[in-house]
Amino acid sequence: MSGTLYLVATPIGNLEDITYRAVRVLGEVDLIACEDTRRTRKVLEHFDILKPLVSYHEHNEAERAVELVEKLNQNNDIALVSDAGTPLVSDPGYLIVKQASEAGIPVVPVPGASAALSALAASGLPSDSFHFVGFLPVKGTRRRRILELIRTLETTVILYEAPHRILRTLDDLRQAAGNRPIVAAREMTKLHEEFLRGTAESVKQELAGGSTIKGEFTIVIGKPERGAAPAADPDVVRTEVEQRVADGESRMDAIKAVAQAHNLPKREVYSIMEQE
Repeated sequence: MSGTLYLVATPIGNLEDITYRAVRVLGEVDLIACEDTRRTRKVLEHFDILKPLVSYHEHNEAERAVELVEKLNQNNDIALVSDAGTPLVSDPGYLIVKQASEAGIPVVPVPGASAALSALAASGLPSDSFHFVGFLPVKGTRRRRILELIRTLETTVILYEAPHRILRTLDDLRQAAGNRPIVAAREMTKLHEEFLRGTAESVKQELAGGSTIKGEFTIVIGKPERGAAPAADPDVVRTEVEQRVADGESRMDAIKAVAQAHNLPKREVYSIMEQE
């Protein structure tokens, strides 16, 4: 007989956001697998829970999943938690859930806090359909492809971003999402909870004009207006300008022509070219 793998959501900030069921399950299992044992131990101590902890993170996920499935097969109940929120949502956990499911081991979700859903609910943007991106790739082709996907999507989009990359990401989203409404949420459920509302450009200016940027961000991008043309692909704009220059046009004439072709302000095309 096997044990059960519980996927337990923990608070994203305010410790009162844990559920009664989560506290009970964490107090009953034989072992708790977590990203950072120090962070999880603080949560457990708050609720007077004393259980063995084992690390389970992106750097040891492959081997740890095998070990934990073995323990589950030995009739041990295990809870998987992330540092904050719902496990597997932009966090490790896929491998152990996959392997446990394939082995016929019961996998039981214990739902609770989620930064993505909390931000969506409070954003005031359409929530009937949405696309969750998670963290954008830091650079390269994968980042450009996802930004292009965001540009073409006709649903609300949710993504996460770190504070040291937020300004650059808002810059990229300005080109990908144009003037679509954006809400950037940080420190949700905590003392300094904040929702910045506007466009990618206005939110960037608000952040850039303040003090040191702290706190992980959840960004919610509204749907494009019905009938609105999608924002221009920066790679396409850049290629068209470069081709016109190669054909003999001046750089400013090329920028003006491409801006007219894509119904864009000249300053936006100029900005795209300056980011080469």
